[in-house]
Amino acid sequence: AETVHVMVEAMRHAYVDRNSALGDPDFVDNPVSKLLDKNYAKDIRHKIDPFRAGVSKDLMPKGLGEPKETTHYSIVDKDGNAVAVTYTLNGSFGAGVVADGTGILLNNEMDDFTQKPGVPNLYGLVQGEANAIQPKKTPLSSMSPTIVTKDGKPFMVIGSPGGSRIITITLEAIVNVIDHGMDIQEAIDAPRIHHQWLPDTVYVEPIGLSPDTERLLAGMGYHLDLSDETWGRAAGILVGGKSRAEIEKGGGARYNGAMDSRAAAGEALGY
Repeated sequence: AETVHVMVEAMRHAYVDRNSALGDPDFVDNPVSKLLDKNYAKDIRHKIDPFRAGVSKDLMPKGLGEPKETTHYSIVDKDGNAVAVTYTLNGSFGAGVVADGTGILLNNEMDDFTQKPGVPNLYGLVQGEANAIQPKKTPLSSMSPTIVTKDGKPFMVIGSPGGSRIITITLEAIVNVIDHGMDIQEAIDAPRIHHQWLPDTVYVEPIGLSPDTERLLAGMGYHLDLSDETWGRAAGILVGGKSRAEIEKGGGARYNGAMDSRAAAGEALGY
């Protein structure tokens, strides 16, 4: 329960910033330095009550999705060059328009803009003016292709489809490997939780939490949505071993790929 509590509060605060302050850098002065500042992280930690759930409506941002039609792939070549790519149509069949003579469907990424600040979009995200619609502007996306490095070299390549939950899917896989010692397949397959500030709900995959943990979290003030469905189809590579322990010990396989067991299609392959 303690781990879930800390993770959910970190997610809550991260989505406040994501939904209220970030947008196309050609139009918005994204506060990257502030978001990466350790003192800012320290301030957030001080705001987290170790015994009680936060209240999303109390986190008033200054100034104030995508569904499953998304694909991610992770690649590392023989020379150690790493690539993480996520791309999307956004909604089912995107805009429902095929580019003439190509057979290529056009996306409906316009839905990722803030249509009206403070009002939830189709996927429940409440966003601010920074992501409002403007000519020649790129909408804010949750796509999070990620390369984790150590000593300047690729350690982990990871990403996933999953709409607004992509961010937390990717986060949890990384935390599972680095902090919980799971191997790359276990880290991706592990049950997931999700919180995105608003709605003020913790979404939990089937059998994601034990009954005892559910009771403890409910006692702390969390509203849990125990889902009947899973989400995301992460694809990842760990370099130097199947797990952090194997990497530190040495002698593991150079590249270790894993495809989400939730995926109906997809595979981890070497060449």
